[in-house]
Amino acid sequence: MHATLPLLRVTDFPPIRRRAIDSLQVNLGYTCNQTCLHCHVNAGPNRTEQMDRGTIDLVLEVLRARSIRGLDLTGGAPELNVHFRSLVSAARAMGVEVIDRCNLTILEEPNQETLAEFLAENGVQVVASLPCYSQDNVDKQRGAGVFDKSIRGLQKLNALGYGGEESALTLDLVFNPQGPVLPPPQVQLEADYKRLLAENFGIRFNRLLTITNQPISRFGSTLVSKGQFRDYMALLRGAHRDDNLAGVMCRNLVSVDWQGYLYDCDFNQMLAIPLREKGRKANRVHLADLLMTDLADNPIAIADHCYACTAGQGSSCGGALDG
Repeated sequence: MHATLPLLRVTDFPPIRRRAIDSLQVNLGYTCNQTCLHCHVNAGPNRTEQMDRGTIDLVLEVLRARSIRGLDLTGGAPELNVHFRSLVSAARAMGVEVIDRCNLTILEEPNQETLAEFLAENGVQVVASLPCYSQDNVDKQRGAGVFDKSIRGLQKLNALGYGGEESALTLDLVFNPQGPVLPPPQVQLEADYKRLLAENFGIRFNRLLTITNQPISRFGSTLVSKGQFRDYMALLRGAHRDDNLAGVMCRNLVSVDWQGYLYDCDFNQMLAIPLREKGRKANRVHLADLLMTDLADNPIAIADHCYACTAGQGSSCGGALDG
């Protein structure tokens, strides 16, 4: 696989600083039941990295000590961590809002038969990957049979109350482009998703989140192999909007890797660009440091891939920034 960080280090991306932390985005491990072309984590069935019980307990301690109200669980497939359910239950008991970034096909994996019911019973917000409403496009990006499994997963979540207009159970879908292009306008694409998924499969959901593909890891390596990396970076830089800088996710969120080390965002985590505490020149910042340290006004580590978050309508883990 081609390393993309050397192509991204030199940048003129505008300097930005943190605000107060309102959410921990925790990567519970890189194990996944899928291997997707656009995956910036390089997750898959052969990855074995998993957050241990001690680090899970530290996540809960930090949530409590810092009064952080959001816990965003990612992977891999976060549900494959053996401590996933106990972490969710404990966080919800503290009143923390929990997001599960679910690939949908995990709902049909062995030992996950009651996962959907568990999520519903605990009021977990589900953010589900469905990169297209077309079977051909989804299976091309994520593997044969993934679309049908995803549809069955959505129907199961709907049956439990997810996605209903009067329901407190939130179900959002995530769109990633198929190649080196910007996502189309989120509002119009959401309308198309809702119409076609309802007409063809009776599926309902709350919001569609459009996320720009990052020029890193598996996707970035593919761009390099095809000779498209420079053109894609030119596209991102040319579409940059200063207005999006106020809403990028790294201002209020901290990314936590499976060992408990901190990063300004999930993408920096995958590039191994650590968060650096203001005035601290050595050592990586760990979850334990958050028990004593306030990162507000900390400078955010940047590189050229940051342009993916500010291009066009903007992009974050919560979808487009202006729509």
